[in-house]
Amino acid sequence: MPGYCRAVAIDPKTYPDSFVVSMETNRGRVDIKAHKDWAPNGAGQLYTLVKQNHFDDARFFRVVKGFVAQFGLSGNPERDKPWEEKCILDDPVKHPNTRGTLTFAARRDSNTRSTQLFINLVDNPVLDTYNGGYPPVGEIVAGLDVVDSLYSGYGDAAPKSGPQYGKEGPSQDSIVKAGNAYLARGWPKLDYIKTARVTQEWPGR
Repeated sequence: MPGYCRAVAIDPKTYPDSFVVSMETNRGRVDIKAHKDWAPNGAGQLYTLVKQNHFDDARFFRVVKGFVAQFGLSGNPERDKPWEEKCILDDPVKHPNTRGTLTFAARRDSNTRSTQLFINLVDNPVLDTYNGGYPPVGEIVAGLDVVDSLYSGYGDAAPKSGPQYGKEGPSQDSIVKAGNAYLARGWPKLDYIKTARVTQEWPGR
């Protein structure tokens, strides 16, 4: 990822107080309810990405059993490229990283959240404070069993030196550069999101 990242705040008037994102995956449907009061910038970013169909055909490229399931790189280099230097300002952690919560991953340190998110597969209290804390933006309200069934055989992400196909997860930098074509060569068992759409909204008063 580039070293420069222009972080911005999301205007809270541009999206609802809460909303449901329905993800149709190859293993079934997952419904996530996002909360503006948990993480205003993060919830706004999620709303924008879903409205742009960013997650359609995206792989769960990092699934670590007993930890997290991560996604958010679209698998289309042309779609991912505009987001390389677009980040959002950090939110304070107002809700813990409990099992089933959805949280933005940071690229490096502060103010580097962009498109990648993870679902907490277990309670992960260390993430509430580690590296400044990772604030959840929502929670799974249906389909947690689907998330539990995601393929985790590849393990954690590969080091920058390059992955060993079938023995560790893919390189995130390589996903950005080569997309799903790269993943299909070395990680054909990865589960994926067919579509992600906002299916319900609760506007502010």
